[in-house]
Amino acid sequence: MKIKLEADVLKDNNLAANYNRETFNRNKTLVINIMSSPGAGKTTLLEETIKALGNDFTAAVIEGDLATDRDAERLRSLGVKTTQINTVGGCHLDARMIAKVLPEFELEDIDILFIENIGNLVCPSGYDLGQDYKVVVLSVPEGNDKIPKYPVMFRRTDLTIINKVDLLPYVSFNVEEAKQDLESINPAAKLKVLSAKTGEGLEGWVNWIKEAHSQCTKH
Repeated sequence: MKIKLEADVLKDNNLAANYNRETFNRNKTLVINIMSSPGAGKTTLLEETIKALGNDFTAAVIEGDLATDRDAERLRSLGVKTTQINTVGGCHLDARMIAKVLPEFELEDIDILFIENIGNLVCPSGYDLGQDYKVVVLSVPEGNDKIPKYPVMFRRTDLTIINKVDLLPYVSFNVEEAKQDLESINPAAKLKVLSAKTGEGLEGWVNWIKEAHSQCTKH
């Protein structure tokens, strides 16, 4: 019975995800679903990414949180169209939530839509939102055990970002070990190592986005 329930839930989600994907593709909007545990630095990364993209791209954000719109307000202060979704206890966004807020966006005028998912390394990995890419952010204070302990998350993502590398002198984290763990779980995944706070390595991430957008517009 548990299997049937899960199948039914995911069937409904996937129908909505397909609707979202068709909508995004029709408008040639690149959509990136960003996931992490709480406090890994998703919002700071988005702030600095949007600044780095400058006037070359029009970005927008769907901001997911259990409660409050504090992160959304940080992004709105940059002049970025940001819509808040509060799940009121739900541990992930789903495709139906995304579909419900899409009418708030003029997608034909948006080059890149970032979805900042709920801070959780379990639930968000199983839900297709209709995105082009799934990205997971791992911050060095979390330690080296997260990739092997949460393999499903890292197996289902296209890109892993190791964030807060400016803290490497102060925490116990081995970047090479993380690279090896990721390769053993998901050999096809890309990896970027950076500090959203200092800007170290940010250019590589921004260039990845630009390349992804160029591929998106070719469809």
